[in-house]
Amino acid sequence: MEFIKPKNKKAEKVDWLISEKVREIIKNYAEYCEYTESEVVELYLEKLLDDEGFIQWVNSAKNNKGMVSKMGLEEKMEEQKLS
Repeated sequence: MEFIKPKNKKAEKVDWLISEKVREIIKNYAEYCEYTESEVVELYLEKLLDDEGFIQWVNSAKNNKGMVSKMGLEEKMEEQKLS
């Protein structure tokens, strides 16, 4: 059984500029999935953490402990050290 995780921990309003096309995609995809637009963006962007090149870059960055902690990458960093 997988337990339910809390939504929007420390959620913060951001001021990004995105194209009309992307806004329309997010709006319609959210309607299709029955999620909010914010949930769609958050779920999709978290997939960036599957990019091994990005993880390697974070791992090699100076003073990366803050980045690793804020992005919840502690486990991924341990896995990379073991491989």
